[in-house]
Amino acid sequence: MKVAVIMGSISDMPVMQEAIDILNGFDIETEVDIVSAHRTPEKLVEYSKNAHLRGISVIIAGAGGAAHLPGMVASMSPLPVIGVPVKSINSIDGWDSILSILQMPGGVPVATVALNGAKNAGILAAQIVGTQDKCVLDKIILYKEGLKNSVNKSSENLKK
Repeated sequence: MKVAVIMGSISDMPVMQEAIDILNGFDIETEVDIVSAHRTPEKLVEYSKNAHLRGISVIIAGAGGAAHLPGMVASMSPLPVIGVPVKSINSIDGWDSILSILQMPGGVPVATVALNGAKNAGILAAQIVGTQDKCVLDKIILYKEGLKNSVNKSSENLKK
């Protein structure tokens, strides 16, 4: 199973790299590309309609500003889409991106994470893959156990 990580512009890469890194940590194959909803609409249509035919299981789509990429992909793909609102240079504190991705019409869902929340998008994609891949599920369980241990250790250190 593969997860696609797409973004509207190369300027989104520093944010989206966190999703790629977490997926690599779970040994999930990734496909990374730039697909602009506004500058390459033909590529967007082809990518969205055919990703499942290439073995993609989940699409993570990050975009800033008007942030139409996740919603447009979700409108044409049968796959689950996770939207990452990206705070871009011309952004209105990221709210334009958040609302563009979050406020999808009924029938066209996009799971939306926090502003610049690509790490959580990667974890959510891994959890979706983990429903069908026990090896990935086991890695997620260990990851979450590590989070718990980290908090417990911090708590103990605080009390010293």
